[in-house]
Amino acid sequence: MSMLRNKTIATKVTEEECARLEQMADAAGQSMSEWSRQILLGQSESVQTGEAEQILLAEVLALRNILVNLAFAQHKGERLSLDDIRHLLADADRTKVRKAAERLEAGFGVNRHDVQK
Repeated sequence: MSMLRNKTIATKVTEEECARLEQMADAAGQSMSEWSRQILLGQSESVQTGEAEQILLAEVLALRNILVNLAFAQHKGERLSLDDIRHLLADADRTKVRKAAERLEAGFGVNRHDVQK
């Protein structure tokens, strides 16, 4: 079953921008219309950060938190106990989802309430 495309979206670009866009559409072997539609729809989907990306970002931020705290402790010549390390891990786990949500909101304009917790 074919979908009827009967809506139009328009924008203005400079001559240089138009030439760049035409080159990219040609390189993809598509018409400007088809290429633009694919790019716009693909971009809108990529902005909607998926659960896997949110989890990955949270884990990376937790690791960063742990690494930075360990580096500061080492720089100050502190020797961390096992309890200190457990505290660092617990703190990183406790704050990672909130920090990931804040980064996503700041970077993509994603509403914090839309981010999985």
